[in-house]
Amino acid sequence: MEELARVYSRSLFEVAQDKGDLEALRDQLGQFADALDGNRDLATFFFSPYFSTKEKHDALRQVLVDADPYFVNFLDMLIDNHRMPVIFRIRREFDHLWEEAHRRLPVEVTSAIALDEQTLTRLGDEIGRRTDREVELTSRVDPGILGGLVVRVGNSIVDASIRNRLEQLRKTVAHSA
Repeated sequence: MEELARVYSRSLFEVAQDKGDLEALRDQLGQFADALDGNRDLATFFFSPYFSTKEKHDALRQVLVDADPYFVNFLDMLIDNHRMPVIFRIRREFDHLWEEAHRRLPVEVTSAIALDEQTLTRLGDEIGRRTDREVELTSRVDPGILGGLVVRVGNSIVDASIRNRLEQLRKTVAHSA
């Protein structure tokens, strides 16, 4: 399924780039995926084999009145090939391609207490400098880590939390006994 999502997302991405309409197609893909994710009946309709391809095409035209024709054609192709359930993975892959094209790097910082803006900015700037990318920084608070930080940079995680250190110490003690 992942390979299918890559192929479909790459094809939509390349069409969007060639058209010079990358942002609009990304927004429409996101809105459509969010609508399916947020409305169980709509998702059931488009994912179910009990509804005909024609019914799905007709419904698509009713739902996407002002959508880009390339995007509608793309969704038509997914319906024709019975690949609509892959839409969420396609979106994730498309977003990844978009981030690469814009040299953006998602970074999530988790701390036990809320960090001030200056600290978050310095951390984001340092990661951006080291990776030569524009950092999209988000932060969240999780008292369960007890202290320290957990930083997710792209697909990598640096866990410098007290909870992690205590767990490592526990394993070391348990292993030595």
